[in-house]
Amino acid sequence: MAKKKQPAERKKAAATAAETAKRRKKRQSFAEGHKRKLLVVVDETPECESALAFAASRAQRTGGQLSLLYVIEPDVDFQWLAVEDVAREEGHNKAKAVFRLFGRKLKAMGFELVPEEVVREGIKAEEITKLIEEDADVGLLVLGASKDPSGPGPLVLTLASGRPAGTFPVPITVVPGHLSIEEILALA
Repeated sequence: MAKKKQPAERKKAAATAAETAKRRKKRQSFAEGHKRKLLVVVDETPECESALAFAASRAQRTGGQLSLLYVIEPDVDFQWLAVEDVAREEGHNKAKAVFRLFGRKLKAMGFELVPEEVVREGIKAEEITKLIEEDADVGLLVLGASKDPSGPGPLVLTLASGRPAGTFPVPITVVPGHLSIEEILALA
């Protein structure tokens, strides 16, 4: 049986949430000179294509900007700087290849959008959150859910369960993995 929060614990939790809201940057998506960005985290997973299709369609229909994020995650702690530099360069080359691939997929779907391409290094969930907090134009995070019956995928699970409900800085749209591209475009 879950333990009920005491009044003092509730007040502390409410104060913490209020303080976090004060520190959070105000979204600028619709301010003059700004454009709402729909952020898609890209990698080699099949669900990325679903997220890309949905976000591109929404960006095009609403006059927004499509922003693609590729995160280079560290595999190991390198003891030699030269090895780390080679791994970093390989990560950036892979990011460029992924951006080219998704650019071709956008064209194949009929979009003429030129997405913003962002490369970050670190832990994926942390870098997504940092980027959203730093860029006040990001108005929506779009993720694709896996078709796998075991769950929606590690990124969706991490972002959905890694923090108290309702505290993520922007709305998250999770595109179901079982939908075809045509179905996704009809919904977006």
